[in-house]
Amino acid sequence: MWARKARKDIQTTKGCQLRKRLFRSGMIVSSMTMLSRVVGLLRDGVLAAMFGAGGGADAFFVAFKIPNFLRRLFGEGAFAQAFVPVLAETMGRDPNDPRAVRALVAAVSGVLFAVLALVTLAVVMASDYVVWVFAPGFAADPAKLGLAGDLLQLTFPYLFFIAGVAFAGSILNAHDRFAVPAFTPVLLNLSLIASAIWLSPHLEVSVMALGWGVLIAGATQLAFQLPFLARLGLLPRPRWQPRDPGVRQIGRLMLPALFGVGVSQINLLLDTILASFLENGSVSWLYYSDRLVELPLGVIGIAIATVILPKLSHAAAAKTPDATNQIQDWGLGICVILGVPATAALWLLAEPLLTTLFLYGALELRDVTQASLSLRAYALGLLPFMFIKVLAPGYFSRQDTRTPVRIAIWAMVANMAFNLALIGPLAHVGLAAATSLSAALNAGLLWLGLRRRGWYQPRLGWRRLMVQVGVSSAVMAAVLAVVAVQIGEFSQLSMLARAGWAAVLVGSGVASYVAGLLVLGFKPAGWLGSERD
Repeated sequence: MWARKARKDIQTTKGCQLRKRLFRSGMIVSSMTMLSRVVGLLRDGVLAAMFGAGGGADAFFVAFKIPNFLRRLFGEGAFAQAFVPVLAETMGRDPNDPRAVRALVAAVSGVLFAVLALVTLAVVMASDYVVWVFAPGFAADPAKLGLAGDLLQLTFPYLFFIAGVAFAGSILNAHDRFAVPAFTPVLLNLSLIASAIWLSPHLEVSVMALGWGVLIAGATQLAFQLPFLARLGLLPRPRWQPRDPGVRQIGRLMLPALFGVGVSQINLLLDTILASFLENGSVSWLYYSDRLVELPLGVIGIAIATVILPKLSHAAAAKTPDATNQIQDWGLGICVILGVPATAALWLLAEPLLTTLFLYGALELRDVTQASLSLRAYALGLLPFMFIKVLAPGYFSRQDTRTPVRIAIWAMVANMAFNLALIGPLAHVGLAAATSLSAALNAGLLWLGLRRRGWYQPRLGWRRLMVQVGVSSAVMAAVLAVVAVQIGEFSQLSMLARAGWAAVLVGSGVASYVAGLLVLGFKPAGWLGSERD
């Protein structure tokens, strides 16, 4: 069945049919991602209320950020970027014979899990030293450093499980099974919420419950996906075969991709390292503001990238440039249509949103004020981050992992320069602004590279679209400003009143933006694939 769908996508020449398939898959991933992000915000609200933005919270966020850093290398980052195109190529050689795919899955899983086991063991044994490398500012507070090291011993084995989750998710996505991988992160959020509420009161150091929550979540997420792989007949039976041609091809593609993804993650970790030298709470302020930016980034940018990578890989393997152009154009257009108003909304509603979600329990009003400043700085990079997610698959689908690495190196160097220039006058806000500026540089260079190689030729009425989106976003901003003035100070409202007014703000923003688009002649049917070309 997967072979039939792949051939149908590749052979499609009618843009409306291709966009319809893309939109349907995108909606599945986006809705599941939205569920995950909403539960994630609920999780962060619970953590903020119970642990605030003090030393314990800082220690956990660092201990959790370290395996997440490597997860994006071994999991959905460099590994997926190398694995999915090779898997698509293997699937296309003989669509009616799955034996080659099963052999590839067995060999890749064997090597991947062996490497992960060794890395996990090494880091757990040297947890205090690893924390010192990632957050050297903690050295000034031995208790904080020790707590982060203890937490890392629980959180780091999460890498072993979550990389397996990403491996399974790549296989499911390549077979157009998008819902299960997109839903899986919900289990992490539920595990952390349960651990914070029910386990933390029973532990001497309450924040250690979060470490256990991360570990339990990793095992649960992997177990959840295995039955769906079994239905495809692709349940991994790991074999140690490092010389397998598929493994070696993935390794060749993964090395530069590993460095490229590592560069982007190093940029984020530089923020943590530098923030660890700032006043207490700076790491947490950046975390809470980043979490709000991650909501639209995940629902829009990452969801689109998840859908188009296997589609682009199949189209590139079949050498159908018309299809690759349409896929790339659709992804960028959706990012503009949804990303521009999201940026404006985050900028205007930074304090109301953070207050509604996090100003409870141990978190103080000053924490919300400081987090809102870095949220506005992060919001400026939202659209560039979305573009990176959508543009990079244009290279990976053609098994070019080197070019994005070169571009990422330039972005990392720029990020370092921006950090050093802005941290002095702006403290933690400067770190967020530097991240946004380097993302804009990265996205711009990726776009230029695709254009120069002839791998992407814009086909939409981009000027008209930009005018429609820009004017509609301005109308939305004016409406939000008027409504916000009527509400007054959010921090003085009750929890239910905050939630109600936040819903009014979001609803009025969406309604005014959509109305503006329609008045200006925007045709949504063209993006949903329901109108004829």
